[in-house]
Amino acid sequence: MVTEEAESNKRQKEGCIINCLPSDLIEQVFFRLPVSTLLTCTGVCKQWKKFIRDPRFITSHLQHAPRYALLFFPQESISCNPYPSDAILIDEAWSHSTHAVPVIGPDDFLFGSCNGLLGLYTKMSTIKIANFATGQCLHLEKPIKNLKGDHFSLYSFGFHPVTKQYKVAHFLGDSIEGHSQNNDKFSIIQVYTLGDESWKDIRTPEALSLKCVRNSGVVNLDGTIYWLTEDIIASWKYAIMSFDLGDESFKRIQLPATLEDCAHDGPPIYWIREIDRKICLVTIQSSHYLTRRLHGNLLIWTLDDKMGQRWSQKYNIQYSPSPDYILGPNLVHRDKIMLQHRDCKLYSYELLGDDSETKMCKVTKLLDFRPHKPENMKSYICVKSLVSLDEYKKAGIVRIPRQREGWKLKRWEAWEHKLRNKEEMWNNIYELEHGRMEFSQTMALRLKLLLPRIPDEVTRQQTSLKISQIIPYFPDQARSLRRLNCVDQKRDFDDLDARMDKYKDICEAISQTMDIIFSTLQSCIQVQVKVYGHANLFMFLSPIGL
Repeated sequence: MVTEEAESNKRQKEGCIINCLPSDLIEQVFFRLPVSTLLTCTGVCKQWKKFIRDPRFITSHLQHAPRYALLFFPQESISCNPYPSDAILIDEAWSHSTHAVPVIGPDDFLFGSCNGLLGLYTKMSTIKIANFATGQCLHLEKPIKNLKGDHFSLYSFGFHPVTKQYKVAHFLGDSIEGHSQNNDKFSIIQVYTLGDESWKDIRTPEALSLKCVRNSGVVNLDGTIYWLTEDIIASWKYAIMSFDLGDESFKRIQLPATLEDCAHDGPPIYWIREIDRKICLVTIQSSHYLTRRLHGNLLIWTLDDKMGQRWSQKYNIQYSPSPDYILGPNLVHRDKIMLQHRDCKLYSYELLGDDSETKMCKVTKLLDFRPHKPENMKSYICVKSLVSLDEYKKAGIVRIPRQREGWKLKRWEAWEHKLRNKEEMWNNIYELEHGRMEFSQTMALRLKLLLPRIPDEVTRQQTSLKISQIIPYFPDQARSLRRLNCVDQKRDFDDLDARMDKYKDICEAISQTMDIIFSTLQSCIQVQVKVYGHANLFMFLSPIGL
């Protein structure tokens, strides 16, 4: 028998052998491991923990990390029923996740994703920066508490590759006579650098359109924020503003000169998006009669040269009927375009053709996100990373939240009660299935003891087959303790209804089969009584205890 000391020495020896491998070889192995596995590896030994926690490895691992599309659904009320905020990840194989992101609370609003960190706006007095892979959260004070008209779309979050700083930006609406907020203009961007102790006000070159920020979106790329603003001098009355998070400077970028307006349609609608790590302008005509209905081709331009303000047309997508809603701020993921429709379904299309004539083919339905409203869904590109928030502790509270953080709020009691009822229903159906299986197995064993008493061979074989049919099969009863996301919660409810209907059908089929078996046995009993008399009836039924 191997002693504990010998086993410990063996583990130490094996550990030494692994650690004797070249560091670059170990690094290449670790690069290919997901964050969840690397977090487990930090508990193997001090050397591995030091290696994995090294900032240089974290940066290199981040560069190798696969990119996901993160679909975010803000909390909303639908038909007087509240629905919490939720998120779904779509991986490189275009499969979507099933579990909720634990760092996103029911009242959180996502406003940015950068290097595996999520920027979350809360209705409380804090901004939350969270690593959704490790669970770490950094809670920061908002620039202004209880600000009237404040909205999560007025925040942005990014990382500057030169200064290596993470910054949160807030578009502050101009005040009118020192009282209420102006929803049309802003003259100040408030900036918070993670690790600092306060927000900093930076004045814009002029009063800019706050409405454009909310309607057309904000993109943060390579340490610069981009958004649309009104420009009455420009031919199309709009321009793009950029704000560099490094030197905190502004620049105006003119739109492509080749934009064409269609007089017979409604006004064009513009969005700022990120495609293939480039700033893109997306535009489509609105309907002349229904401004929310999109019409015509979807045109996408890429900003190839920010200094020279040079654009090129990336896509001219012919699509009929036109999409009903455009995702924001991300639109294209892994060479496919994602579009949503009024039926609350998200589709992906492969793009075929060149920039002047692009057709969408091979349509695939990704998911059905009912009852969430399609106009509220946002899409971000994100990665799973090891980026730690510990170095910013002095500026806020860093913690790893429990799985159900934020769900104990009173306004979500009804939602929690609904989920608990569903779990109780699952437990009930499991108990019913288990009870039915035990009863059927016991009854089958007893009935098989009667088979030798059936004199007719054909009848005996048919009855044996019927007895085997009364033993039901039910799927595995194991269930994850993690909360499902909104899409899989709906699927889970549908599965529960289907499971209950299936249980009823199985019970009915078993009952009918039992009736046939007992009818066959009754016929055999009648024959036995006629031939041998009532004295042998007890011997016939004794194997099943009757």
